Amino acid sequence: MKIKISLLLALLISVSSIARPQDPSAPPASSPSGSVDNQGVKNYLLGPGDVIDVRVFGQPDLNATAEVDSDGNISSLPFLEKPIPAKCRTEKDVQKDIAAAYGKYLKGPQVSVRITERKSRQPATVFGAVRQPTRLVMVRKVRLNEIMAASGGLTERASGTIQILHTEPVMCPEPGEEAAAAPIDGTKVPLEIVKIQDLKSGKAEANPIIRPGDYIVVTEAEPVYITGSVVSPQGVYMRDQLTLSLAIAMVGGVRKEAKTSDVRIYRQKPGSKEQETIKVDLSAIKKNQAPDILLQAYDVIEVAEAGMFSAKRLPSTLLSGVSGGFQSMFTALPTRVMY
Repeated sequence: MKIKISLLLALLISVSSIARPQDPSAPPASSPSGSVDNQGVKNYLLGPGDVIDVRVFGQPDLNATAEVDSDGNISSLPFLEKPIPAKCRTEKDVQKDIAAAYGKYLKGPQVSVRITERKSRQPATVFGAVRQPTRLVMVRKVRLNEIMAASGGLTERASGTIQILHTEPVMCPEPGEEAAAAPIDGTKVPLEIVKIQDLKSGKAEANPIIRPGDYIVVTEAEPVYITGSVVSPQGVYMRDQLTLSLAIAMVGGVRKEAKTSDVRIYRQKPGSKEQETIKVDLSAIKKNQAPDILLQAYDVIEVAEAGMFSAKRLPSTLLSGVSGGFQSMFTALPTRVMY
């Protein structure tokens, strides 16, 4: 099939090669909801399930919408028997091949290819101790810190680690990523563990690239309970390297009546219903005379209260007794009414 092109039409085609023709009937390229952003979308590499819109200028019968098949090819374009490779290629690469294929039937065909649906990548899922658990569609390479920002950041319940489970192999590996492109054994799902403190401090190894289909779990902290003679007895959430002195500070510190030399930690023995009691001298820790104690999840810390006649409480006890004696004495005096 040969088509004669007039001088005017040739001029229009040359202009269209500079500015891509806009067909009102052509659907706009989709912008996935819940995506991190569209930065770098021009370098998006196609994969099975993606849908493209193909327009051949001046040949409406050849316009078509095609999906990349499971083999990574486009095989449903009109009049083309040979599939067009699409997997791990950009829309510009595919556009050139389609134009070359139609060049066997047309003279200088002008072809436009746009991606209308990006469905080849599974969304990454973020949940756990984040402010906005969500699923994020990624059209480019995204790192962990961007995922954390997109999920609203960490909550106060975040513990010290982030777990990243890889459920899909890398579809279009770059040099050095060959191992990540290997099929994933269902019994051995790859798992990365990142320390939140390392991520905050900017360590490169703590900010890995997140793959499509990843599950990012910000582990929630387990509680530690603080009771006794403290300002605000309550439970606090475990943090990485949480020590006894830091936990006491988190509840406002000890009261002035506290017996800081007698602090007890009740801890469940592993695999047993019994508890062990750890006696700690908090005053010695504050004086750097004893090492601080690392706490474990579900520890119960009890700060004892000094006795009424201890050196710490004796002045207040005596003052209370004297004031109480005067009050009782004046209460016992008879009341006389003067007329």
